[in-house]
Amino acid sequence: MVLADLGSKIAVALRKMTQTTIIDQTVMNDMLSEICKALLQADVNIAQVKHLREQVKQGVDIEQMAGGINKRKVLEQSVINELCSMLDPGRLPYAPKKKQANVIMFVGLQGCGKTTTCTKYAYMMKRKGFKCALVCADTFRAGAFDQLKQNATKAKIPFYGSYTETDPAMIAAEGVDKFKEEGYEIIIVDTSGRHMQEQALFEEMEQVSLAVDPDDVVFVMDSSIGQAAHDQASAFKGKVAVGSCIITKLDGHAKGGGALSAVAATGAPITHVGTGEHIEDFEDFEVKSFVSRMLGKGNIAGLMEKMKQADVDLEKQVRYTTHPYSPL
Repeated sequence: MVLADLGSKIAVALRKMTQTTIIDQTVMNDMLSEICKALLQADVNIAQVKHLREQVKQGVDIEQMAGGINKRKVLEQSVINELCSMLDPGRLPYAPKKKQANVIMFVGLQGCGKTTTCTKYAYMMKRKGFKCALVCADTFRAGAFDQLKQNATKAKIPFYGSYTETDPAMIAAEGVDKFKEEGYEIIIVDTSGRHMQEQALFEEMEQVSLAVDPDDVVFVMDSSIGQAAHDQASAFKGKVAVGSCIITKLDGHAKGGGALSAVAATGAPITHVGTGEHIEDFEDFEVKSFVSRMLGKGNIAGLMEKMKQADVDLEKQVRYTTHPYSPL
């Protein structure tokens, strides 16, 4: 998983504290320096790194701690909390609702895996019981409609597009209207990939947004984008109301910190991550689980959920054994 290298470096910095007899200000400063260096090497935005360092220092007063307190645990938890905070802007993403049309517009840079992500998202939501459809409003890239058509056919999801119409706003509006009339619950609009310096494409993105009036705008970001992530995400946020982020290619690149910077730039939460090439390689994003796995601690939240479910199943089994004719 991308960011595994970052996670291991942070974990090493935290473990080094166990090798020291006394935890004091010097030890804390050394640990924070190593963590900040690891974050910068992973292309996390420098302002975010500085903020993390300052927050930990403000939140943990080593010199004033009582003797019986485990300073190592307090420091470790503070770092983990700040990493979680970095990935959580504190606002909930849009939640699609059943029995109504939810229009979701996908935007992002060229080559970020946006079209594939549209299909992955539609496939995931289809498995959750939603009636999904795809609209190709990418008239800029040659073969974009063919790619969406191929992906959608494989996933058995209806799609709409045109080989002749050149106005993406018109295609988007027609596709959305068609699927609304047919009672589809999630209508995904795939747009052209664009760069912050391509003014014409940014204006086109605004026109598509005005034409379909999306309930949510999803910013798709390649995890390997690096330091440019913050500025690019800010440019998209300046043109359309980005409501959530999806990070792609989390299986491939050692420098994934730039993706973390996009969260701060857009103020929008990460909702999903792409972890491979196949349609099933897509999962819900949960901050604590992600940070836990990144630091090599496993998916604690997922494990806790499984343990709760096991307890429920055991309770049902005990009840059935005691009263075999009672309903489970």
